[in-house]
Amino acid sequence: MSVTENLQEVEKRICAACERAGRDRSEVTLIAVSKTKPIEMIEEAYAAGIRVYGENKVQELVEKHDTMADDIDWHMIGHLQRNKVKMLPGRAKMIHSVDSLRLAEEIDRQYEKAGEIAHILIEVNMAGEESKFGLAPQDVASFLDEIAKFANIYVHGLMTIAPFVEDPEENRKIFTDLRKLLIDMRAKNNDNIDMSELSMGMTGDYEVAIEEGATFVRVGTGIFGARNYQKG
Repeated sequence: MSVTENLQEVEKRICAACERAGRDRSEVTLIAVSKTKPIEMIEEAYAAGIRVYGENKVQELVEKHDTMADDIDWHMIGHLQRNKVKMLPGRAKMIHSVDSLRLAEEIDRQYEKAGEIAHILIEVNMAGEESKFGLAPQDVASFLDEIAKFANIYVHGLMTIAPFVEDPEENRKIFTDLRKLLIDMRAKNNDNIDMSELSMGMTGDYEVAIEEGATFVRVGTGIFGARNYQKG
């Protein structure tokens, strides 16, 4: 199937999941995960109306941002190294993967230099997987207290990468628990914290994630096909 046909299928499934959950379709933003994918495939998705893309690597985000149309929102969804942060102001609409105070400090510093506000999500390792980045759920509250001190960071919510499972139902509790954590964190009335966004759900489980409150779903394989790790 083509990228356009895949997008039609994904859209159909998003709409059905919203309907099951009694949610409006406008509450869910589809992020087309374009990592390792050539410009030609992204252009096909663009022609089909997709304007929000996710990249795992800063260099790739920079190259694609500087090549593609200006009306695209680029989201940094992969693990972010501190020495790459300086390349993101003016390019990344949102950073989904903030998982340490040292990284937050560098983001604040670089965005202050650029005269911008960094819009971020806090990455939470809900499943406690050793192979994954992210804060432990019990550390999020104290982390937000520290983040509140940064003038050039605005926190919009939480993100998680759920385990790869054959049955998406296995991840339902992870999505439910992240949503509960988000609601708990809303009690923090800091000027630069607004717990309204949940980035969760990928190709294998985005429908369950939507049913449990996802506002961003990150779909790559379901749109572009299997990833090409041989590129470059």
